[in-house]
Amino acid sequence: MTDRRPWRGVLVATALPLNDDLSVDHDRYAEHCAWLVANGCDGVVPNGSLGEYQVLTPEERARVVETAVGAVGGERVMPGVAAYGSAEARRWTEQARDAGCEAVMLLPPNAYRADERAVLAHYAEVAKAGVPVVAYNNPVDTKVDLVPELLAELHGEGYIQGVKEFSGDVRRAYRIAELAPELDLLVGADDVLLELAIAGAKGWVAGYPNALPRSSVELYRAAVAGDLGTAKKLYEQLHPLLRWDSKVEFVQAIKLSMDIVGRHGGGCRPPRVPLLPEQAAAVRAATEQAVAAGLA
Repeated sequence: MTDRRPWRGVLVATALPLNDDLSVDHDRYAEHCAWLVANGCDGVVPNGSLGEYQVLTPEERARVVETAVGAVGGERVMPGVAAYGSAEARRWTEQARDAGCEAVMLLPPNAYRADERAVLAHYAEVAKAGVPVVAYNNPVDTKVDLVPELLAELHGEGYIQGVKEFSGDVRRAYRIAELAPELDLLVGADDVLLELAIAGAKGWVAGYPNALPRSSVELYRAAVAGDLGTAKKLYEQLHPLLRWDSKVEFVQAIKLSMDIVGRHGGGCRPPRVPLLPEQAAAVRAATEQAVAAGLA
């Protein structure tokens, strides 16, 4: 591993453009990845939850990674490699490695409530692929909590280099820093960006930059630089949207905001269903307010 850490900075968990028949629009996806980087983002994370990886075929999932690499270069692509089985997660990591990616993002086992030994074995197996791994802690959805003590053990064993922290508990940042000072903390939920940036985050695996990359990047850069005057104002302006990243309907909300700002968000594959009218109205109002404020 080089000194350059490809998981640092603003990496967008990319929404996946679909055609009207819900097939993947790879050309539009390539253009989206390039547009994000052109607008200041440091890289992309294909096949995350926002990319609807769970409802892709293996062929689609592999091609999404290859499309992103072709658009922005492997050094800017950190694919999600989550799978029910460790062997499959390792295969996805090897696929990412062979496509030219320099890091991957991995959930713990999530087919059942895995214990600590199972979590360690899972990350140990995937680490064999020889690609730096960023753990993804999402106890809300996976029911497996990568608490600071477990993260420190995973890092101490050399299995992970960073963690996308989605627990929402910003107090953990300080405990992680005490137990594993070399483990890079990445903001995992958009609506705790400022709190975790102040606490020393080295990156942001981000949702809303899919629609508002320039202002989101400006917010992140100001926050990590300690320019709280700039950061707090932007955070307050963007927070009505950022909080959707922590809701069940985050994919639909972000795709709707993309449509409103002139990008292609479009539909989602089942079992996701369209937003309720009142949800769509709230997202639309907040997005239009952001556009009026010059944030798009």
